[in-house]
Amino acid sequence: MTAVTSVTALAKISIRGVSKTFHVRDAAAPFTALSGIDLDVREGEFLTLVGPSGCGKSTLLDLIAGLTEPSAGEIRIGGAPIEGPGLDRGIVFQQYALFPWRTALANVEFGLEAKAVPRRERAERARHYLDLVGLGGFEQRYPHELSGGMRQRVAIARSLAFDPDVLLMDEPFAALDAQTRESLQEELLRVWEKTGKTVVFITHGIDEAVYLGQRVAVMTSRPGRVKEVVAVDFDSREGDLRAGPRFGEYRHHVWTLLRDEVAAAQAQERKAAISHD
Repeated sequence: MTAVTSVTALAKISIRGVSKTFHVRDAAAPFTALSGIDLDVREGEFLTLVGPSGCGKSTLLDLIAGLTEPSAGEIRIGGAPIEGPGLDRGIVFQQYALFPWRTALANVEFGLEAKAVPRRERAERARHYLDLVGLGGFEQRYPHELSGGMRQRVAIARSLAFDPDVLLMDEPFAALDAQTRESLQEELLRVWEKTGKTVVFITHGIDEAVYLGQRVAVMTSRPGRVKEVVAVDFDSREGDLRAGPRFGEYRHHVWTLLRDEVAAAQAQERKAAISHD
């Protein structure tokens, strides 16, 4: 397997020395979620981020999104430091976060309203992205009239519609059944290839990380650090990629990196449970 740790010259997102601590009520010391994160994401790259529960994956995504600030270090996008949320970043969460009173079309138009896009152009662009995620003909359906997978497609279309440079995805398929999840993985890759967006995708699933990512960043147990970044390169994506020997090799390598971290995270959970008894 090939390990890649830095692509600074081509970086769209540059993370340097980033740590994040939280002050917890009744705790003797601050809670350290992330410590000394160094990571680059290339322009147009699909990077997956995998690690044990509680390692700070979502915290790191929040920092990139500008929803919170690092306690130390710096994150830059396109060479500029992050100074809060911005329309250059789209976010897709595990929860669909759609407005139940809006149709699929109106949900996708929401971000465009914030950019003051004229009404006719908003509708045209929203229809385009609904078509792109395979939801042409469902524009007037409300969220409760759509399946879970379809609602997540609407959320992806909404994030793409205002044309962000970076798409941040926090376990967006975790709540879906296996068949729907695999179908949306393929759909997401197709959309990524068409749009050329820079994607950072968080997952607990090793298979999902290897299937989607051009590189897989493996994180340690808390406090989260980047243990290794594994470059994933398949000769061809034809046929059943997951059943091929190359896929198995990558999966085994990532699991080897994760195994001790998962055990450490479980030990931390047991220790915390005992201390609260």
